[in-house]
Amino acid sequence: LGGPDPLDYVSMYRNLGNPALNVPEHWHYVSFGLSDLYGDNRVHEFTGTEGPSGFGFELTFRLKRETGESAPPTWPAELMQGLARYVFQSENTFCSGDHVSWHSPLDNSESRIQHMLLTEDPQMQPVQTPFGVVTFLQIVGVCTEELHAAQQWNGQGILELLRTVPVAGGPWLITDMRRGETIFEIDPHLQERVDKGIETDGSNLSGVSAKCAWDDLSRPPEDDEDSRSICIGTQPRRLSGKDTEQIRETLRRGLEINSKPVLPPINAQRQNGLNHDRAPSRKDSLESESSAAIIPHELIRTRQLESVHLKFNQESGALIPLCLRGRLLHGRHFTYKSITGDTAITFVSTGVEGAFATEEHPYAAHGPWLQILLTEEFVERMLEDLEDLNSPEEFKLPKEYSWPEKKLKVSILPDAVFDNPLH
Repeated sequence: LGGPDPLDYVSMYRNLGNPALNVPEHWHYVSFGLSDLYGDNRVHEFTGTEGPSGFGFELTFRLKRETGESAPPTWPAELMQGLARYVFQSENTFCSGDHVSWHSPLDNSESRIQHMLLTEDPQMQPVQTPFGVVTFLQIVGVCTEELHAAQQWNGQGILELLRTVPVAGGPWLITDMRRGETIFEIDPHLQERVDKGIETDGSNLSGVSAKCAWDDLSRPPEDDEDSRSICIGTQPRRLSGKDTEQIRETLRRGLEINSKPVLPPINAQRQNGLNHDRAPSRKDSLESESSAAIIPHELIRTRQLESVHLKFNQESGALIPLCLRGRLLHGRHFTYKSITGDTAITFVSTGVEGAFATEEHPYAAHGPWLQILLTEEFVERMLEDLEDLNSPEEFKLPKEYSWPEKKLKVSILPDAVFDNPLH
């Protein structure tokens, strides 16, 4: 199927499956254009034969063929175009195990398959081309409950569970848009495996782009001192290289897990909250390009704050329990990067080395980047107080949580608050 850039076209094949492996007949879609097809810098910069070709991958999708269906549906090609458009506009790439929340049936029907996981295509191995290496990442349609499990634990773990359930994907992870049950409804024992995995491994999700903001409640309102003011000779303590790279890699991948305005709309009529005119940046720094260009990162003053107010929209707030239970209780960190500005909020545990937030000064800001250090005891208390975040159907906005003795306040606010440019 030909189409406008970014993809030159999407090929569609009838795959007979493999009866010996209990793999049903299905339609197999393969994109062309995310990798370098020409080698002449027309679309992608040619960087040599040993590196990645273009973005280094193409997308594939396997859709169960319905009885009597003589031609493949075209909506998967449109879906792949939407994902490719996001990659080209944001320069964020996908990796095996990544997950994308779509918040709408992938085929615009009434299906429960409303989100995606990504994994290596079971048949198509990486290819060495004259213009670099290309891998093939397969899109796997999943239910909301399966997406949440991937967030709480990890995408690879959920993919392995899907492979064990024939009607939910089977060994080749074929998407069936008519699937009406989650893997946890089909086999309740699988939830126990997820719970055990979360308890043992924690979550491998180290950050998301989100609708969020923070205020310094310890600064008098009339104090208009620029938080990015230069302080010569002050070297802020930095996250360790390993942890910093985790944050950077998460933001580079564009794991827009629980934010609706993530991927560009497939068409102008799409009204499911995916529209947003600012794509996440692939910059390594958490500062904006403009501020980083004016003020070197190492000269931005680090400030200790006495009291802070954190603000999240409902979807971002729903990830706070994951942040606390799946990350901090396992000695890790978790970052919210604002999709509407330069703001970033990183929660760190006492086990994270090199953070500029300390137990003595648990709230510290480096320009627009806020770090909050939480002890295990306080994390356990917050989990109890934030328990209703796990029941969004009973949630009424705005909602506020406060820990006066810790001088910390968290507000869950409507999306419109963050969409207001004056916020």
